[in-house]
Amino acid sequence: MPMSRRSLLTLAAAAAASPLASALAQGMPPLQRKANYRVGFAQTESNNPWRIAQTDSMRSEAQRRGDAFVYTDAAASAAKQVADVNSMIAQRVDLIFLAPREERPLVPAVMAAKRAGIPVILLDRRVDGAQAQPGRDYVTFIGSDFIDQGRRAAEWLDGAVNGSARIIELQGTTGSSPANDRRKGFADYIAAKSGMRIVASQSGDFVRDRGRQVAEALLQAHPDATAIYAHNDEMAVGAIAALEARGRRPGQDVTVVSIDGTRSALQAIIDGKMGATVESNPRFGPKAFETLDRYAAGETVEHWVKVPDRFFDRNNAAQLIGDAY
Repeated sequence: MPMSRRSLLTLAAAAAASPLASALAQGMPPLQRKANYRVGFAQTESNNPWRIAQTDSMRSEAQRRGDAFVYTDAAASAAKQVADVNSMIAQRVDLIFLAPREERPLVPAVMAAKRAGIPVILLDRRVDGAQAQPGRDYVTFIGSDFIDQGRRAAEWLDGAVNGSARIIELQGTTGSSPANDRRKGFADYIAAKSGMRIVASQSGDFVRDRGRQVAEALLQAHPDATAIYAHNDEMAVGAIAALEARGRRPGQDVTVVSIDGTRSALQAIIDGKMGATVESNPRFGPKAFETLDRYAAGETVEHWVKVPDRFFDRNNAAQLIGDAY
């Protein structure tokens, strides 16, 4: 018996409301709803507390849910991370969580996953927006507002030094979205402050020892520097060691401000060696898998799932250090 026009319209509406149709309408690979998933997590590196805490959070949430967890560590190599994603594609995981080391080199990996029908969710770092976009080439970006982090660090420093400072900037990984945005947020704020000037800026690659080495060289070239802005706590702790090696007193002779909110940084604040740090929350697990479930259910996922970040200084560091990583 042929279907009535009303029945056909009802079926068409039901199909359009399905997760498959929702994903296809966006040009995105679908994700079928399942009791458990096999997910990939392509981590950029594991050489600092922030990355370790992020990985632990992702793995713990996968285990809690009973999902299979395929993990790779790119060891700070964009080329290896591309190969890692390609390996996950070959293994036919259901979805890939990717923390891109750099914005441009990881675009081909995102596109390869899309062509293979595997959705990608970016964590904590973006890829080049001119080449790949959320909602079209990958599901979404989950992460902090890095520009705002830089601005908050600059705002605090401005108040701490009464609007006058000669600043050394320790940048993160060249070409990464946190380094680009944390620099912009800081620079945009101090641009209107005639007494605030960056006298030297160089990458320490988000690594403590590299931050120490770069700080040593820049302090030697600029002995009159009065402040250090580090793009992460690991480099800030390295800079504190460099200051002490030169006989300068961090927190007194030179004001140090940073981003991340690690236990080491909070302890440095308690010890009076660091002024403040803006949190960059690494505990992505619950939010990442919640977003996976929303996408599988056919919900419209916003292009940027923001992670809220706290601020630590001498007013709350001692109280909150027990919660730090």
